[in-house]
Amino acid sequence: MKWQLTGRYLVSIVLIVVIVIVMNITAVIALLVMNSGFLAQTEGNFAESMTRSFGQYIQVSPSGISVSDGGKELLVRHQAWIQVLDEDGRQLYSYRAPEGAKTKYTPLDIIDIYKYLEVNYLSTVFVGEKKVQNLRYSYLIGFKDPNLRRVVVALDIRNTGQILKNGSLVLIVLDGLIALFIGYLFSKRLTQPLYVLIEAIKRMANKNYKVQYKPEGVYKDVFLNVNLLSSELQANEIERKKLDRMKEEWIGNISHDIKTPLSSIQGYAEMIKDSDYQFSIEEIREYAEIIERKSLYLKEVIEDLNLSTRLKNKELALKLKNVNIVSLVRNIVIDILNDAMYASRNIDFHCSDEVIVAEVDDILIRRAVANIIYNSIVHNDEAVQIQVSVETSGSDAIIRVEDNGKGIKEEEIERIFDRYYRGTNTGELHKGSGLGMAITNDIIVAHKGKIQVSSAPHQGTRIEIRLILP
Repeated sequence: MKWQLTGRYLVSIVLIVVIVIVMNITAVIALLVMNSGFLAQTEGNFAESMTRSFGQYIQVSPSGISVSDGGKELLVRHQAWIQVLDEDGRQLYSYRAPEGAKTKYTPLDIIDIYKYLEVNYLSTVFVGEKKVQNLRYSYLIGFKDPNLRRVVVALDIRNTGQILKNGSLVLIVLDGLIALFIGYLFSKRLTQPLYVLIEAIKRMANKNYKVQYKPEGVYKDVFLNVNLLSSELQANEIERKKLDRMKEEWIGNISHDIKTPLSSIQGYAEMIKDSDYQFSIEEIREYAEIIERKSLYLKEVIEDLNLSTRLKNKELALKLKNVNIVSLVRNIVIDILNDAMYASRNIDFHCSDEVIVAEVDDILIRRAVANIIYNSIVHNDEAVQIQVSVETSGSDAIIRVEDNGKGIKEEEIERIFDRYYRGTNTGELHKGSGLGMAITNDIIVAHKGKIQVSSAPHQGTRIEIRLILP
């Protein structure tokens, strides 16, 4: 499009220059014609040329002067007559001369008859000369063609200079007017679509994203991009509103999740503090354990919020070191099975090698893998079988978590890594911030790895983490 715009401007400039030059040339020619008062015609040029060359048809002999037959035929064809004069202006020969024509011409007579139309003869007269040895003969050839005229103008150089000066000023004014007119036409054609584009930008700035224009003209690409931007903004606006709704729901859910343990903590604390109640040591320890568990839960929620914010804003510096991924993942599985809440779960671990070393932040990777395993636990029944494996493929280390549980709907697969999204298969065990899988995705991305999900309803779920080996 850049070259199209440049080309349009160049064409307009060249066209203006060409038109101005043509107008100037035309005006100069017109001034010259007006100043000289004469426009040569084809017939007039021929008459003068014929007169100059007619000497070849004049024959001079001791017996006298005559015109050859070819010359006579030429004179008849062009309605012309001839008089041949000696050096004193006396007629020596004539052919088809008008009646009453002079037979003796003075130099002044010859000048007058040459300069002006001979009224008596109704002829335009041209003068020629023929030299024969030491003798010089003049001849007058008159043309009776009424369309043939000669105009003689007296020229005053001072007046001519003034005319040229005034003409130049007129030309400059005309050139300016022509350039302005053509420039206006081209600028209007080039700038009119810009007003449409400016109006479109104003509408989008006012959050009216329903802007669509027919792509055409020199700004075709611009209109295409405006339409594309409009579509993207509409989609982003829809997504933003959806995200806002999810965020509001998430805030409501997390507020409820936080409020519930806080209520338990507050209730048990008030009971222990109240002097009206007499609790045994075992009861106090039981209540203290509940308070501790609820406090740990709140701590985890707060840590999730903090970690998610830092990962999203890329404010978390990775503490990279060489870690045996196999041992790391095996310990995660062992820790989960050692938890009394999940001791009955069926979790198997496999590895292709005992040592697979990758440069990672072991704390964050532990958190990411644990989140995936916990997701398989809390979103499925107790009878679900979970397979955890570590292997290598080319230059990648692959951590795979696979289960035969409920699976995930297709429309939910693309959203499980979204913040604030909990899904529809959440079980009673699933409490917390709703940021677990988003945190997992951010951790893997921060390690320049990839995470992939494949699932179908009632066919289980498989999640793979790929980390680049050093």
